[in-house]
Amino acid sequence: MYSFNNDYSEGACEAIMRALAESNFTQSAGYGLDEISEEARRLIKKQLECSSCDIHFLVGGTQCNQIVIASMLRPFEAVIAAESGHINVHESGAIETTGHKVVVASSVQGKLSAQGIREVMEAHNDEHMVKPAMVYISNATEIGTVYTRSDLQELRSVCDEYGLYLYMDGARLPMALVAEANDLCLADLQRYFDICYLGGTKCGALFGEAVVIFNDRLKPDFRYSIKQRGALLAKGRLLGIQFRELFRDDLYLNLAKHAVAMAQKLQDGMKELGISFYTESTTNQIFPIVDQALMEALDGVVQYQYWGRQGEHHHILRFVTSWATPSQAVDDCLTWLRQYHQTHSHI
Repeated sequence: MYSFNNDYSEGACEAIMRALAESNFTQSAGYGLDEISEEARRLIKKQLECSSCDIHFLVGGTQCNQIVIASMLRPFEAVIAAESGHINVHESGAIETTGHKVVVASSVQGKLSAQGIREVMEAHNDEHMVKPAMVYISNATEIGTVYTRSDLQELRSVCDEYGLYLYMDGARLPMALVAEANDLCLADLQRYFDICYLGGTKCGALFGEAVVIFNDRLKPDFRYSIKQRGALLAKGRLLGIQFRELFRDDLYLNLAKHAVAMAQKLQDGMKELGISFYTESTTNQIFPIVDQALMEALDGVVQYQYWGRQGEHHHILRFVTSWATPSQAVDDCLTWLRQYHQTHSHI
């Protein structure tokens, strides 16, 4: 039974596994100060077209979010996120454990708007409330939508208006960058964000994310925050090796292209059968709406994530494809759906 439950069920791409094995007995400095990690930073900076940014390699996304937010905000400051934002829904209160409140702003299709941020700022107007100081977004969003240049220009403008940092969770950034709806590139990030991270765990790495700091005010002492929160990996070269391979020869975006192509193939096939969708996703997450009977029948065919109820008789499911999803797995799923449709179309 193939799993469309997430995009990190597999291990790592062959290039990374080969590089890890080849370097296994090579001694190196610890804590990310090795030459391999420095080479990875140089490769990333080249694609970002930003030689002045700071880059720090961490193990996972929640770790990035917690450390970034805790280190950038003062004790009474808060971070603004969409209701569906990962830090608000899926991180077990990791941000709140640092003493910082997550303030929810209105969003459309999972994306924050300038108006939503303004409403939050107007509602938090004195010292009796937390003071919002950062805006958090994820791109791609938790429901597979992507931010465009126009979207980010509006967010950057409102953040500048209120003196807010703009931070991007890039766990699925490569999938956003290769999506049909996208008009951004890696070099655009420095124009809009104070800080962000580039996801590796969901794009061919065994584990790992790269925090990129553009704003000079946020650079000093960040390694102290990493160490204090137990995230300064002694064998830091294990992260450097993976990002060195991902940022060689366009591997990072090529792996993402495969993941997105598989999801779009699955989505197109479902649409041909008359299945509707919760959101119009052009990334590697798709959200079909099915009835109870089809959902129960699917349970014996593929693995997926249950997303929620849609009305009284239908359900939203999430299917996620990865850099390693075989085309045959998508074909098999669509073949089964066609057969199910033919069998049940008269009912």
